[in-house]
Amino acid sequence: MADSIMSKAATMEIPINSNGDTGTLTEDDSLEQVRDFFDLQQVMVSGPNLNETSIVSGGYGGPAGGIIPTSSIKGSSNNNSGNSTEEVSRGVAVEKLDSVKKWGINTYKCTKQMFSERFGRGSRTVDLELEAQIDVLRETKNKYEIILRLATALTSHFLSMVQTQQALGDTFTELSQKSPELQDEFGYNAETQKLLCKNGEALLSAINFFVSSVDTLVNKTMEDTLMTVKLYENTRLEFDAYRSDLEELSLGHRDAAAMVRIEMAQHDYQIHRDKYERLRSDVMIKLKFLEENKVKVMHKQLLLFHNAISAYFAGNQEQLEQTLIQFNVKLKPPGSDKPSWLEEQ
Repeated sequence: MADSIMSKAATMEIPINSNGDTGTLTEDDSLEQVRDFFDLQQVMVSGPNLNETSIVSGGYGGPAGGIIPTSSIKGSSNNNSGNSTEEVSRGVAVEKLDSVKKWGINTYKCTKQMFSERFGRGSRTVDLELEAQIDVLRETKNKYEIILRLATALTSHFLSMVQTQQALGDTFTELSQKSPELQDEFGYNAETQKLLCKNGEALLSAINFFVSSVDTLVNKTMEDTLMTVKLYENTRLEFDAYRSDLEELSLGHRDAAAMVRIEMAQHDYQIHRDKYERLRSDVMIKLKFLEENKVKVMHKQLLLFHNAISAYFAGNQEQLEQTLIQFNVKLKPPGSDKPSWLEEQ
């Protein structure tokens, strides 16, 4: 067996020199070929699939770039589509990596700027007039939220009173039919409670209209403006972060590499400055329109609230009805805003 192996190893490879002449195998070379043979046997038994092997194009000693996968021989079209898919996936991965890298750098700069401002070591861009208007908006929103909460509570309490008056009127009506000796007295009280209930429903419609309008103003219009303000404040922080970075680079040593970094910092600074100026303009415009809209809406709603309350407690049913007509308020009975059992399913 050993002789057979040695004979196979001896005939497996014949070295050829550069002139094309066969060389003479030494004893060490023969032993090396025997080891190579056993390695070859191991590869053939447990090695990779032939589909995964490669063929070397070109002559002996050619460059590594000449290696061609054997799978390309079976189907070049599948290989081309696979390569294109792989290139697309690689491009998406690179794009995501760049995005994460930019996000990390931006987050670092903004965090550094935020702590510098908080501890008094950094400067920040300040627009005193605009920031004063923003503070007034936040304070106004807080006050209007209090009005909204109290008006909602008033609606809830008044609804309970109207429902109690309605139940009381129904009870008086029933007792007037069952008590002949007190029929007139129960009848008068039943009519009074029904009238109060009717006027209460009209006042509830006016208060609900007031609450709905204030809720839209506070939780939609003002909130939308404050969201733009939040974007503006974040952009201001980014702008100051890149401004500080540019100032630090400008104060440092200026060699060729430093000039490249300064140029890149100047480019980033200009981008964030334009973004800051654009959002600053958006905030100023929204604040202006918000103020105009607030005055218009609240003028109408406060007048409605006053006239409806005054007419109700004065017992002037005609004036109360005229108030609802004047402000286009639809009369809704108590509990009509609740969804039906079918809508709840």
